[in-house]
Amino acid sequence: MHLNPIDVLVFIAYATTILSIGLYVSRDKKGHQKNAEDYFLAGKSLPWWAIGASLIAANISAEQFIGMSGSGFAIGLAIASYEWMAAVTLLIVGKFFLPIFINKGIYTIPEFVEKRFSTNLKTILAVFWICLFVFVNLTSVMYLGARALDTVIGNGDGSMMIYGIVGLGLFAAAYSLYGGLSAVAWTDVVQVVLLIVGGLITTVLALQHVSPTGNIFDGLIHVYHTVPQKFSMILSKGEIITPDGKDAWWDLPGLAVLLGGMWVANLYYWGFNQYIIQRTLAARSLEESQKGIVFAAFLKLIIPLIVVIPGIVAFVLNADAQGVLNATTVDPSFIGSEGKIMNDNAAPWLIKQFVPPGLKGLVLAALAAAIVSSLASMLNSTATIFTMDIYRPYINRNATDKQVVRTGRITAAVALVIAMFIAPMLGNLGQAFQFIQEYTGVVSPGILAVFLAGLFFKRATNKGAIWGVVSSIPVALYFKVAPNNWSSAPVFVNIPFLDQMFITCLLSLGIILTVSYFGSKTADAKGIPLSRELFRTGPAFNIGAVAVLLITAALYILFW
Repeated sequence: MHLNPIDVLVFIAYATTILSIGLYVSRDKKGHQKNAEDYFLAGKSLPWWAIGASLIAANISAEQFIGMSGSGFAIGLAIASYEWMAAVTLLIVGKFFLPIFINKGIYTIPEFVEKRFSTNLKTILAVFWICLFVFVNLTSVMYLGARALDTVIGNGDGSMMIYGIVGLGLFAAAYSLYGGLSAVAWTDVVQVVLLIVGGLITTVLALQHVSPTGNIFDGLIHVYHTVPQKFSMILSKGEIITPDGKDAWWDLPGLAVLLGGMWVANLYYWGFNQYIIQRTLAARSLEESQKGIVFAAFLKLIIPLIVVIPGIVAFVLNADAQGVLNATTVDPSFIGSEGKIMNDNAAPWLIKQFVPPGLKGLVLAALAAAIVSSLASMLNSTATIFTMDIYRPYINRNATDKQVVRTGRITAAVALVIAMFIAPMLGNLGQAFQFIQEYTGVVSPGILAVFLAGLFFKRATNKGAIWGVVSSIPVALYFKVAPNNWSSAPVFVNIPFLDQMFITCLLSLGIILTVSYFGSKTADAKGIPLSRELFRTGPAFNIGAVAVLLITAALYILFW
């Protein structure tokens, strides 16, 4: 163990605080039986600042804290496009998607599919999302979180992995299973403050260490001059070669990041991902939800400072004077069992090396907050989809409030146990953040196409939507399989995965519109009537949106 007693006390204080808040807000009011709206939508009572904080806490998990730091180590600042473009994406969601969702009064994203298309398509997507949450999201977050804890407080040999997975899972379950979204959202307010402060501590200490003068700004300048190529946002072919020998352009293909597949990844994630969008549906009002979206967008702009910059600093600290990484300079803890450099060890290594006792407990609590808040959100959303989209319509149409809430809790518990069994099997993911993006990208283009058509094309039909989403899977798999197995494969094969996602989404959208066009000559009966009034936003949202857009543009101009 590498924790000082004061670190243990700090971490215990954090855990006690979170559990206390979670259980306090979860308590049943006298004479009131908790119902579906209470459990799954926090009684539709969340204020804007809680929504914004909860959005970021649900988003920032081990995937970002560990995985994105690893990508910062391997690629550099360019990976921050996922964060900075997410800020713009949030504005689009708040302006054009949320008004429709809230107007429909939905609990889940599959429920919107039912109201716009059909029950069959809703059920297909509900099953898909449950599988995605359990077998990809929950397992990867637990695995990465446990690996980080193993590096920071263990020996880094994997001996603490099982304890980390079980501990993180049970901690998230301790308050989220009982309290539902209310417990998740209100504890997220504390967790997001903690993860930002803890992340900044790691960044500041790392920059002080690498600085010739001990000044953090001098440290940042030193890092920039040592590896200027890692501060390029728009990559050219061959500009960045990762430690495993891969051209980073294949992950972030130049201008296509701004004009292509990044929009598919972000719109799908922020607009139609249940465990993200669920807290916006729990707002007191549409205006309150939109203000929360803008708050989250501002927070996204500073996230690279705490999850990407530390990875770049870790690279510089392990490279030679010319900024070149090699086997003689890199710390042995970065070398995996097969001799490969483990990029995702960047953040845990920095914490272990440079964060002093006392602060280490705080940073460890921040890391746990990032992981636990995401796990709690995923568990609650898995329970929401199963209960509202499968249990209620197919298993027990007349379920009482007590039965609905109990089913939600049981579902979350089962999902957690399954994920705990699978998580240890993941092994070394390389750049975990990129790994998750690529495999989510197999299914996200078709789903995004269905939603875009359903929201904004009145003639989109259920038949067209089914054809579009079903055909997107073989198209996406073709892109992944063909380059490795068919030397004579046609064009549009050996291209970056973001471009693959963009092309797949366009093809799926084309199929939906074509099938719909020839299937019906009039607007679909479930088509959504759109009006200028529906998309009208208040002064707070408008002013905040303009500020976010200007800051984002300035960042890209500065680091182009």
